[in-house]
Amino acid sequence: MKMIDLNCDMGEAFGNYAMPNDEKLMDYITSANIACGFHAGDPDVMQQTVALAVKKGVAIGAHPGLPDLQGFGRREMKITPNEAYQLTLYQIGALSAFVKAAGGKLHHVKAHGALYNMAAKDSTLAKAILQAVCDFDRGLILYALAGSKMIAEAEKAGIVTASEVFADRSYQDDGLLTPRSANNALITNEEDAVNQVLVFALKQEVNSANGNRIALRAETVCLHGDGEHAVAFAKLIVEKLKKEGILIKAPSI
Repeated sequence: MKMIDLNCDMGEAFGNYAMPNDEKLMDYITSANIACGFHAGDPDVMQQTVALAVKKGVAIGAHPGLPDLQGFGRREMKITPNEAYQLTLYQIGALSAFVKAAGGKLHHVKAHGALYNMAAKDSTLAKAILQAVCDFDRGLILYALAGSKMIAEAEKAGIVTASEVFADRSYQDDGLLTPRSANNALITNEEDAVNQVLVFALKQEVNSANGNRIALRAETVCLHGDGEHAVAFAKLIVEKLKKEGILIKAPSI
């Protein structure tokens, strides 16, 4: 039976919990990547989101990002490999404390935003992030962009990976995401996004923004949770996948 994981970035709020989609989305996803306070989130939100994931039986991942609250971690910063190591280790540790206190277990790590994209292309940064994951717990799964340097370096290091693709992002011919600065970076047509997920799950392929079909291995699909119709879209994706006989399940070691 074919299997796919549905993950979503969560806990990206501050203070008085203000992410109304998170609780409803937990009914449809199998993995949650929880912000750790650098690009978004704070202790209050982290605690609430972890508790919600534990209650719903959703796999919990640390979602470390660059220290850029104003830019939501989406602006590139010039950081050294050691700085990448430090900020990753620090954030994993912070979220893990809340997970332990809630009686849960940390499942994976997925970098956020610019840090994610920088490490996808830079082996040196990828190795630094991986070292932080390994030093914290080699049993954690690394979620990273399919076909990226992160996946390649993790496999060399013997770390279990989950290659990630995006439901609503377009791809270039090299298998990397179209930059957000481009007009066609986001797939706004719901039917097109659903079809992209189904092709990922069934054929391990994607149509690039240029119309070329490229092979792209995927174990997990990211659903963005901040859109107006995010919950309805997640529900539709689940219905379509189940109709095709695809098991929706978080990856395991």
